[in-house]
Order: sequence, then structure tokens, then C-alpha cells
Amino acid sequence: MEVVKVSLFSWPGYGFWFVAKERGLTDGFELDIQIIEDPYESFGQMAAGQLDVTSSTVEYGPIAADSGVPVKLVAYTNASYGTDKIILGPGVEAATDLKGKSVAVLEGGLTQIYMGIWLEQNGLKFDDVTYTNVIMDDAVAAMVSGSVAGGEFWEPFGTQVIETLEGSKIVSTSKDDYYLSTGLLADGMYMSGDFLKKKPQLAMKVMKAYFDAVAYWKEHSAEANKIIADAIKFEVADVVSVIGDTGGPKDGGLYVFGWPESSAFMGVAEGEPPIGKNGQIKDHWKLTNEWWVKFGMVKETYPPNAGIAFGPMKKLAESGYGK
Repeated sequence: MEVVKVSLFSWPGYGFWFVAKERGLTDGFELDIQIIEDPYESFGQMAAGQLDVTSSTVEYGPIAADSGVPVKLVAYTNASYGTDKIILGPGVEAATDLKGKSVAVLEGGLTQIYMGIWLEQNGLKFDDVTYTNVIMDDAVAAMVSGSVAGGEFWEPFGTQVIETLEGSKIVSTSKDDYYLSTGLLADGMYMSGDFLKKKPQLAMKVMKAYFDAVAYWKEHSAEANKIIADAIKFEVADVVSVIGDTGGPKDGGLYVFGWPESSAFMGVAEGEPPIGKNGQIKDHWKLTNEWWVKFGMVKETYPPNAGIAFGPMKKLAESGYGK
């Protein structure tokens, strides 16, 4: 039996792979799921042929295209629906108070773009601050210690800052109109170029297993959330705080996209997604690519097909899936 190697970092929005495995939703293949906390390590392993699929945030495509890494985005899977927050420390009242100070982000990730956009929308240039590259646990400690004056946090880490650091405040969330209209802050599914080229039918089946798992979660949220919590070593309550327990969007958490929403966002099926417009992924690509040029992460802008592979989703749509 084929073994498909999948990675993710410890985040409830990626846990549907464990639901697919535990509930036997795979068809003729097995999932070998690894937790790798650094997404760039996952992308490196994919380029080296050691991983087939990874779940991560959705902005990596232009970076892969610029560096020649054979990794492609194949699906938009979750939209941030308030889980991402910009938080300022005590005594910092506005964006302009951050000039010359340090802010916590994951450099090369959506948190850095989110911070850059928010700064420019609120009176500063994106490079008027120093970006401190830290993972979430360290970002919380950096805020509490005062070594950074602000930062971008997702749940449950944002709540930890607010509850621990007196005087800290939330000044923006991913439910603000601009971020919802663009679908900027989100998660996606990536596949290696070698996997896509050599095993296109299996790639389609893997995608189907993922969306079958999301559908299962929508109908059996309590059971699926327990599977996810056990797998990523979260409390069930923390999983619920991110993805909810009703099968619908979680206010302050994620809007988990099933097949209808994702295929519309990717422009592969008809209909309007709940965030953005049909085919919104192409505008999303353009926006992130332009910001990576500003940050010096990439040298130029690229067409979407340089880093997006629509093949598995198109094959799945053509098979009649979801109808």
C-alpha cells in the first residue's frame, strides 16, 4: 500500500489529517503524519523528496517560486476569522508609538505581512520597526518580558498575552474588513513537485481524504476535536477555541473551508466563497508576492501558476466530488 508522508505544525486547523487517518478515510494509501514545528523545515524536506504534503500558512508560494523550490500550493483550507491579532504592550497606544521599536512576528510568514499592512494603514512605514523573528511560545514570553513592544499572535497565544500582561491591548484582528475581503490570513495545503508529477491520481485521492475529514468534522465535531487534541497535544478546549465545535465558522478562530468553499476560492468550481470572490486565490497570490518584494524576501513578481498547482483540485472536481 502506498504511504503518503504529511507534515504539519501543532495547530488545530491542520489536524484534519489525523481525522482522515483515525476514521479510515483514505482510499488505498496510508498517511504517515509528522509534526514539524518549523514550516521551512517541512518545505526543505519536500524539496528533498522526504515529504509529499504539508499544511502551512498560505503565503509561501511566491517564496518557493523565487527560490526554485519544487513545492506548490494546491488548496486554500482555512481562513483566519479573528484568531490572528495584533497586540500592543502596556503604554503603547497606537501604531505610531512603535516607531523604532521591536515587534514579534514570524519572518517570512503571514504574520509579518499582516503587521506590515497594519502599520502602513495606521501611520507608519512597514520598515519603521524592527521585526523580531520568534515562534509563538517565545513571542508570548517576549511580550511579557517587554523585549518587544507589540506583536502578531494567533489563538490560544493571543489570549495568553492579554490574560498575563496587564495593560496589553488588541488593536486589530483578522475579522477586520480588509483581511476578510482579501482572505489574506489563511492556511493552505502544499504538495511537492515530484509527488504532483509522478502520482497525480494519488494526489487527488489525498486531497479527497482531507476534505472528507473536514466533512466528518462538520458532522461529528466533538469526536473529531478529541482526535485532533490528542494528536497535537492540545486541550480540547483550546482546539475548540480555534476551530469551534459546531462545524461552522468560529468567531475569533478559523473559518474552516470544506470542499465547496475551497474549490470556489481556488476558482475551480462555481459559486462564491464566504470570503473573497470566486478565484480569489489569484489576487491573494499577487498581494503576498508584492509584500515579499517589499520585504526583500523575493526579487520579483511571478504569475500564480509559478507556485500554485490546480491539477489535483481540478481532477477531484471533474470526478464529481461534492456534487
